[in-house]
Amino acid sequence: MLDPMTTDLLLAIAHHLLIFALFAILLIEALLIRPGMQAPFIRRMTYLDRLYGTTAVLVLAVGSSRVLFGTKGALFYLGNPLFWAKIVSFAAVAVLSIGPTLKLIEWSRNGRADPLFTPPAEDMRKVRRFIVGELAVFPLILIFAAAMARGFGL
Repeated sequence: MLDPMTTDLLLAIAHHLLIFALFAILLIEALLIRPGMQAPFIRRMTYLDRLYGTTAVLVLAVGSSRVLFGTKGALFYLGNPLFWAKIVSFAAVAVLSIGPTLKLIEWSRNGRADPLFTPPAEDMRKVRRFIVGELAVFPLILIFAAAMARGFGL
């Protein structure tokens, strides 16, 4: 069994790497989604979106482990309003991601039925706006985390 400091360090490293991976996947989605995408590309985007969702779940799992098993203790996090602001920001990003995920699934199904399927340009623009919205909210997660780590909010 690892000592508490090593466990805390490994959880912090994993959490940070996953958060940056999540942002990178989101940025890639924003850069790749555009009018004119056809079925094979949409399927790849759907896989990328699944990776995004899986990474988000891992962020939550590792973050929860930090709260439960980290050296700061659960009270440090649960009693800090900045922690809850960070959670609300993460939830806002998650809620914004629902629409794009559902559209990608729909488009992927349509593409399986019709290999020449291309989503309407306006739908693509809407999905991209939601992804850009996620990117706009995402920095709040990092801002609240940095402030919390420096003892603000206690």
